[in-house]
Amino acid sequence: MNQAEAADTEWSFEAFVAARGDRLYRAAWLLTGDAHTAEDLLQTVLARVWPKWSRIGGDNPEAYIRRALVNTHASWWRRRWRGEAPTRELPEVTTVRDVFAEVDLEQSLADAVRRLPPRQRAIVVLRYFEDLSVEETAQILGCRPGTVKSQAAKALRILRRHLGPSHLLEVGEQP
Repeated sequence: MNQAEAADTEWSFEAFVAARGDRLYRAAWLLTGDAHTAEDLLQTVLARVWPKWSRIGGDNPEAYIRRALVNTHASWWRRRWRGEAPTRELPEVTTVRDVFAEVDLEQSLADAVRRLPPRQRAIVVLRYFEDLSVEETAQILGCRPGTVKSQAAKALRILRRHLGPSHLLEVGEQP
């Protein structure tokens, strides 16, 4: 194709779009239901049709472009992920996990537990880290359930004193 034919073909395409663009846009808008998406759809289709214009310009180009609009919209619809939907209310804000604060808390807690007397340390480990009941802890240590309860209360008081108020908050929570 020489330059004259290319210019003539380009003019034909431009003239067609100028004359029928509003109707094609309306068809795209009816397909998508959104003005911006309709513009994108029409531009995508026109960009795909333009190189083939010499073949389809003489036939029924409007029918060809309408069919291309429908097919392109269908492929966009199939490909689009619908996992997110806009809402009026924002979801709850999640806290950012501070790994360093977690490590600091673990080390402080481990140090505080190691400072406990051996019996209280055993009770804290069995009751709160191993998640055993009072009766199971008493059976393992060979003592009464009341002893487990009283020693656990004393151990927790000591841990609170050693850790201080800054470690009593959950990791990542602001005071």
